[in-house]
Amino acid sequence: MIAMPNRVEFVEAVFATWKLGAVPCPASWRLAPTEFSELVTMLQPRAVVGTSGLSVAGATLIDVDEPVPNLISDAPLPPSAVAPGKIVNSGGSTGRPKLIIDPQPSAWGPAKEGRRRPPRIVLLNPGPLYHSAPFSYVAMSLAQGSHVVCMDRFDAVEWLTMVERYRPSFAYMVPTMMARVAKLPQEITAAADLSSIETLLHMAAPCPPDVKHWWIERIGADRVFEVYGGSERIGATLITGTEWLEHPGSVGRAAPGEEIVILSDEGEPLPRGEVGEIYFRRAASPGSHYRYIGADTRIRDDMDSFGDMGWLDRDDYLYIADRRTDMVTVGGANVYPAEIEAAIESLPGVLCAAALGLPDADMGNRIHAIVELDADQPEPVDGMAFLAPALAKLSGLKRPRTVEFTRERVRDDAGKLRRAALRAERLNTL
Repeated sequence: MIAMPNRVEFVEAVFATWKLGAVPCPASWRLAPTEFSELVTMLQPRAVVGTSGLSVAGATLIDVDEPVPNLISDAPLPPSAVAPGKIVNSGGSTGRPKLIIDPQPSAWGPAKEGRRRPPRIVLLNPGPLYHSAPFSYVAMSLAQGSHVVCMDRFDAVEWLTMVERYRPSFAYMVPTMMARVAKLPQEITAAADLSSIETLLHMAAPCPPDVKHWWIERIGADRVFEVYGGSERIGATLITGTEWLEHPGSVGRAAPGEEIVILSDEGEPLPRGEVGEIYFRRAASPGSHYRYIGADTRIRDDMDSFGDMGWLDRDDYLYIADRRTDMVTVGGANVYPAEIEAAIESLPGVLCAAALGLPDADMGNRIHAIVELDADQPEPVDGMAFLAPALAKLSGLKRPRTVEFTRERVRDDAGKLRRAALRAERLNTL
């Protein structure tokens, strides 16, 4: 297990693990001690490579800040490849940790060739290396001889500075980061030279339409790409900025050789336009795919699902409603928080938002909004009045009934919401 902030030693530990013929498992060093201990118990690693203070009961801690013992040999090691190539952890919005075993070996192969990521480029990564996408993009780019620049922690102004300094042709981001750049003062973003970016690739969460439009207008539709997929590799979609303008809100169509099927709760295929669970029809047998530790798969015959809800349009473009686990039932109707969050995040002075379902004696649940404000945005005296322009975009059941404002980060460094934990904290105060 490898758990530390973004630093050179993280990457060194990953490649050293592969060189030894072992399997790396990147993990967040920010987890609470109890959460980290639970991961250690689930994984039972031979060692945890990180810094002091990690809760590693039952495992050996290799502290990268301590000198390397002289008794360790520095003799060259023979070539090695290991399968599975990595194990990643994901708690997602449910708050329950799970481990995803990636069967792909650590050796290079055609499956690791990048979309619009040729060899020997400059790649800028602002995301945490413990998250699957930054981990994979950084490792694969280094294997192709590229110059990889990793930020210690994302800062919108610093990101612009690094683009101008290192001139990356490929930039990976998540929508939260994109929004924070877009909401900088216009004089700052207009002065920044982003001309080196040939591919801006984003994923990990729904991107608010106004943020997507800003980036398309800023660097060009043919340079903005969005991917929907997951560490399980059960299927993926890709959409260009040009396609997105023709199909606003979509995450693209199925990759060649794959098929997207929308199923009802009873497992029946739904017609285009109706919301159901998104399944990918698998091109290979289940035995050649991922395995979970700490969770069950959603395999149905030759199909599998990430657990997300969505629909297809008449051209087979996919739209994401939300995760099944995030769906809230209000007055008997299904409400998807992602739509509410996108509306609130369009407001000036808002960095991020989370919409939760809290118990309500009349409607079963009511929507509660947690709104992360920009440092320069004063806390509103009347919270609902502040939200009014966003609420006007939503139908009645989707409108938050209560709101709280915070300066704390609502999403983590990977752009993920820990919705279950946020809800549990508020339930404890009811």
